[in-house]
Amino acid sequence: MTVSFAILGAGRIGQVHARAVSETPGATLASVYDPLDAAAGSVRDAYGCDIRSIDEIAASADIDAVAICTPTDTHADLIEQFARVGKAVFCEKPIDLSVARVKACLDVVEKTGARLMIGFNRRFDPDFRALKHSIDKGNVGKVEMVTITSRDPGPPPMEYVRRSGGIFRDMTIHDFDLARWLLGEEVQTVQAAGSVLVDPAIGAAGDYDSVNVILKTASGRQCTITNSRRASYGYDQRLEVHGSKGTVSVENIHESRITLASAQGYTRPPLLNFFLERYMPAYKAEIAALVEMVETGAEPPTTGRDGLLALALADAAVKSVEEGRVVSVGEILG
Repeated sequence: MTVSFAILGAGRIGQVHARAVSETPGATLASVYDPLDAAAGSVRDAYGCDIRSIDEIAASADIDAVAICTPTDTHADLIEQFARVGKAVFCEKPIDLSVARVKACLDVVEKTGARLMIGFNRRFDPDFRALKHSIDKGNVGKVEMVTITSRDPGPPPMEYVRRSGGIFRDMTIHDFDLARWLLGEEVQTVQAAGSVLVDPAIGAAGDYDSVNVILKTASGRQCTITNSRRASYGYDQRLEVHGSKGTVSVENIHESRITLASAQGYTRPPLLNFFLERYMPAYKAEIAALVEMVETGAEPPTTGRDGLLALALADAAVKSVEEGRVVSVGEILG
């Protein structure tokens, strides 16, 4: 079986998924939609698909699955539209910026029996998966503490900052999902701190560019997350899990693995520049998992509930910074 895809949204992440689909065995890119003709045309020309409207894609019998890569405020409506016509749906995070709207969307998904997978690509990173496998084998014993470091090389455009829902919902949300995946228990409380240390314009837009978060489960397991919109040395992505028997970690990936030793000291090549370079293997593995889900009827590896709970942690972090206190996740979910 070949799973036929349509890409909705031909911006940066849409082009990433178009490439991943085109390079994944068992998948083919049939169509693309974007309100900008030039953007849609670039995907069509690169991968040989056609251009259709959203409604045409929904009505197309030759489309098995859609990848929603449009702006966040369109995600929930599109999920519902394609769930109702029986397409498998992959959607970039977040589902929406409102917990209530996400719940309503997931009700539609459940009632229609649709298959929905959320784009938490870091679960599919080969190194992170090897780390998780090591944990599951019991190599570190009982998980006690998780430490996640994620720093972008530079801030995003201000237009993105104004629409994204803020750093906790557009950046830390990936780390919230990783934390849930690695802790092995649901998070009960969130304590966060946020500052504007990189660009005053980010603060003027009502957001932060430098944040730290402490998550805690009922048994006392903890996760510390540190994020920044700036890392002068490249895309900083590190992960450590400490347990009763030991520690397992993933270090940064450099442009190459050489180390030069000279009279000036030890030097290494730069870090990979940004997420497209660092996580391209993860995006491909993510699409391969989606193809397997469609072919076998397996449960989605990253579900709508995962999307809901990561957003709830983001909302709790925002509330924690605003009110200067520890916030229970139950306050957000109701």
